[in-house]
Amino acid sequence: MRTTRRQFLLAASSLALAAALTGGGLELFSRGALAQTVAQAELMQPGPLGDEVLGDEKAPVTVIEYASMTCPHCAHFALTTFPQLKEKYIDTGKVKYILREFPFDPIAAGAFMLARCAGGKEKYYAVIDLLFRTQATWAVDKPLQPLLATVKQAGFTEDKFKACLADQKVLDGIEWVRDRASKKFNVGSTPTFFINGQVQVGAISFEDMQKIIDPLLKS
Repeated sequence: MRTTRRQFLLAASSLALAAALTGGGLELFSRGALAQTVAQAELMQPGPLGDEVLGDEKAPVTVIEYASMTCPHCAHFALTTFPQLKEKYIDTGKVKYILREFPFDPIAAGAFMLARCAGGKEKYYAVIDLLFRTQATWAVDKPLQPLLATVKQAGFTEDKFKACLADQKVLDGIEWVRDRASKKFNVGSTPTFFINGQVQVGAISFEDMQKIIDPLLKS
């Protein structure tokens, strides 16, 4: 379903309030691996905005995460597990990591838009990290001013902030990724990971992720 900026602004407050009342996220959530794999070639097709890839393009293991910016489980993974994953596997050339947008509400979509507007891979992930770290401050009843105050730390001006949230092309690209994941790969909750095509649902621990990755490195 295509969302316009006007719909985004009108829906933001009510959805933010709902998010706050339900623990900070509107994601569906279930834990554990599904008995499902997806063809890697299908998974690797980027959306209209392209993929922001971390790690060696030729790494033997690819981890794709579908996340929502208002999802507390996604924030937990980003702040506790991802740094370990990056240090041991991504920075050493063993894993290629891709974060893909799966917003469950207009606020999450807006947060992803701001990351996309930051300019380049390093800034994209820096804004993602900043927003996850400050999720409790902007996933609130009236999110626009807290979001602006947050991304000013990443160099946004008010004009850049407004122009980004008015960019229908960026919003459409994000929604394309979400809709394809839902229809093509049956993604219905966040975070959802595809590790060389193997589906894992939920904010899994670093130890559990190691148990999946290490055998793939040996095969």
